[in-house]
Amino acid sequence: MSASLLLIEDDASISEMVERYLIQEGYRITIVQDGGKALRAFEEGSFDLVLLDLMLPNANGLDVLQRIRERSKVPILILSAKDGEVDKALGLRFGADDYIAKPFSLLELSARVSASIRRATQYAAPAAEPEPEEPGRKLLTVGELCIDPDNFSVAKRGEPIKLTATEFQILKLFVQNPARVYTKAMIYELIWNEDYYGDENVINVHMRRLREKIEDDPSNPRYIRTLWGIGYRLGEGLS
Repeated sequence: MSASLLLIEDDASISEMVERYLIQEGYRITIVQDGGKALRAFEEGSFDLVLLDLMLPNANGLDVLQRIRERSKVPILILSAKDGEVDKALGLRFGADDYIAKPFSLLELSARVSASIRRATQYAAPAAEPEPEEPGRKLLTVGELCIDPDNFSVAKRGEPIKLTATEFQILKLFVQNPARVYTKAMIYELIWNEDYYGDENVINVHMRRLREKIEDDPSNPRYIRTLWGIGYRLGEGLS
């Protein structure tokens, strides 16, 4: 079955253009042009990804983003003419998975949609509690973290941690390659499966959100360390 997308966009010309292109790519599209109706449409439907404009009538796009994120882990891709660093950071920090600024290429949009859905389908909700290791099943233990790559779950001191699909893939990348240093470009290309165009803010915000969930002191991280001017690596002595 083709993936179902919810497009929340008040500009009719953009909505029609995006709808026409993505239908040709095999997606099913539901369009909502009013922020006030967006949550109702989300509750009434079943969607694999949300495309969300930030500038909406009758409701702030960031409010819509937060309300959807409270209910669901569905991938959310922001479409907005607001291309400032603050706007990007707010959108990503409030739970968006990716951000694309207007005007955008439809080819790039399709690639971002495909990548976001692919990451989400590889990710399952964390288990209610860590399961015991079974023969043939490999759990990764790093410090006080226990990562189950098969069940896409993470626990710290036995307590489950809720990560987004992107956050889980970033953490797994470092844990599975403990001695390797990753630049931001390498992280982006490996996790997003796209060429890196120098947008550091996407990496910075996702890394900050991940650290807030796994670190005791996010400002002094133990698990994922920053090598200034180079990139990131797993903390020494944890592997």
